[in-house]
Amino acid sequence: WKNCSKIVAIGRNYPLHAKELGNVVPSKPFWFLKPPSSFLANGGIIVIPDGLTEIHHEVELGVVIGQGGKNISVSKAMEHVSGYCLALDMTARIWQDEAKKKGTTVDSSERL
Repeated sequence: WKNCSKIVAIGRNYPLHAKELGNVVPSKPFWFLKPPSSFLANGGIIVIPDGLTEIHHEVELGVVIGQGGKNISVSKAMEHVSGYCLALDMTARIWQDEAKKKGTTVDSSERL
């Protein structure tokens, strides 16, 4: 994790969760980035900013890509996987909702 250059995440891949939040369910999930600073070492402490009372979370499986490449065939894809990790996706819904109201986030239907 110390040598990570980026975290690539997939959004809206669970249609029921998207519907629950009132989001458009896209025909296929979309990709987005998270900064490497969002990593937390084993035993680290999760810090939640003061004033946030509603934090949503999802436990996810992270796939660690150890070898880069482009146009990788399905048959060769696993050669690029160097491991797996536990991922905890945490979202401050109030901040997300405020960003949506300001138009500073893009709805998934606009990303496709």
